[in-house]
Amino acid sequence: MLYWFAEQLGYPGILNLFRYLTFRSGAAVATALLIGLILGPWLIALLRRKQGRGQPIRDDGPQTHLAKQGTPTMGGLLILIGIAVSLLLWMDLSSSLVWATVLVTLGFAAIGFMDDYDKVAKASHRGIPGRVRLMFEFIIAGAASWIILGDGSHLLYLPFVSNAGVDLGAFYYLFAAFTIVAFGNAVNLTDGLDGLATMPVVIAAATFMLIAYLVGNARFADYLGVPHVPGAGELAIVCGAIVGACLAFLWFNAPPASVFMGDTGSLALGGALGTVAVGARHELVLGVVGGLFVIEAMSVIIQVAVYKRTGRRVFRMAPIHHHFEQLGWPESKVVIRFWIFSIVLALAGLATLKLR
Repeated sequence: MLYWFAEQLGYPGILNLFRYLTFRSGAAVATALLIGLILGPWLIALLRRKQGRGQPIRDDGPQTHLAKQGTPTMGGLLILIGIAVSLLLWMDLSSSLVWATVLVTLGFAAIGFMDDYDKVAKASHRGIPGRVRLMFEFIIAGAASWIILGDGSHLLYLPFVSNAGVDLGAFYYLFAAFTIVAFGNAVNLTDGLDGLATMPVVIAAATFMLIAYLVGNARFADYLGVPHVPGAGELAIVCGAIVGACLAFLWFNAPPASVFMGDTGSLALGGALGTVAVGARHELVLGVVGGLFVIEAMSVIIQVAVYKRTGRRVFRMAPIHHHFEQLGWPESKVVIRFWIFSIVLALAGLATLKLR
């Protein structure tokens, strides 16, 4: 709204700052952070009153987790409020890329909210059936992919190669939808320890804030040999809002957590990152930057596939962060080491912009 207001007035005086993506991205970070820090205590108290026993804790997991019984979930609502208000203030309301990201973020959040509500109401960790979730996720992701791609290029750009890509044709729509859904669920699987998913999301969002800005700028894109995507710079505003909202949430989610993100937040954040990557045409780079989430998801897939085939487990427990807990690593050590790993992967992802 503020950007639209400044645009209508012709950017007079200090409002000229609104022309710059760098200013609006920074403002989005600060706005979402401030909103989260202010609303956090009130929302956590509300969730605690409404949920009573809080999120159910699996009794077949690490025994140290049983002490977390009673911690409220659905804390992702705090993140969503910060993102929504920040975007409304600072985004270009005419940007189809941003609206596609908003569609996925809110749509996946609604699915996650229903799943969290079902778990709390039934005092069970199962939630709604996975097939039902996936069906609605693909519908939402498919709609967002159609909005983003339209009738434009269907090239899947390759990292480390200047302006080179594979023409996927109509298959690109399916690939884009898969990227969004897969990343939404990968972040969801990672959200199993206090702060574990939140900081890697911040790192990935900050990385893609830079990537979106660069690919949206014709001069920088040409210099780096990356595809120029008109309007993609607006996705930096989305990433900024995610960074600020997640940092505010981490203030309350740091060990020991006062609130859990729940599927409400993790599905929404993962879907948002996937949509930003599709919008910036850097889907494969997301696999590098968000490699931690990919590994977490793959550990579950491998564990299930091998167990069904042989009756044996590859990991002591999946997702893989629980495997390290079962090896005797304290939760805080697992979290911090995974954060470090995420930073290394983000730097590797940024390196693909130059090593072409």
